[in-house]
Amino acid sequence: MISPSVVVIHSRDNAFVKDLRRLAQDSTAYRKQGRVWLEGDHLCRAALARGQTVSIAVFSESFWPLVPVEWAQAAPKSIVLADALFADISGLESPAQMGFIIDLPVGTALQPDEATVVLDRVQDAGNVGSILRSASAFGFRQVVALKGSAALWSPKVLRAGMGAHFALDLIEAADLDDLRSLRVPMLVTHVHEGDFLHRTPLPWPCAWVLGHEGQGVCAALEAQAALRIRIAQPGGEESLNVAAAAAICLHASGAMR
Repeated sequence: MISPSVVVIHSRDNAFVKDLRRLAQDSTAYRKQGRVWLEGDHLCRAALARGQTVSIAVFSESFWPLVPVEWAQAAPKSIVLADALFADISGLESPAQMGFIIDLPVGTALQPDEATVVLDRVQDAGNVGSILRSASAFGFRQVVALKGSAALWSPKVLRAGMGAHFALDLIEAADLDDLRSLRVPMLVTHVHEGDFLHRTPLPWPCAWVLGHEGQGVCAALEAQAALRIRIAQPGGEESLNVAAAAAICLHASGAMR
């Protein structure tokens, strides 16, 4: 017998299904709805581990009889979707069969003295999510995404971040003026110019600025930088992917703590 807190849905035209489809497939729908869709076991576990409150738990119909107690009790309301509906909504090639909806975390004010990562129009969702993961791993608590960067809470960025979102203070749609309040040294990455990373004493805390995949860091931010840093590439490649460069630079900074 289904408890009153569980609703089973088979119709594509259901209002909840339409909203969930937007959350799962539209990269900025979370801004309009004020909530975020987390699909899959790993993201859901990461959210719970970091103290996130789940509003609604969603399960595929075939998975519902197998749902562990902790999933069934994670939210005050559970929605069970027909398998075909869940597959239609899912952003994964192999739908995960379960997910959580959480309220969009309230944005925090920029902390001037916090170790920070600044995203300057980094547009690829996979790159952004990977950078968030590196930031969390290497002790950078604050991430500031300038306008033109990928939406931080989009489904693709969430999947690439692997739960790092819940360990970070995220600031979206910032502009250059917002960065003026930072009191930590600003370091920018550069392909061909600047000091080699492996030879340079790095300040801590600091703010690493990571630029657009094709254009790099904008001139205005370069002008504000305390250091311009390049990564030695003895193999001779012209440049590194921005997420790979971020992991190298943030690890080097974290080792200086």
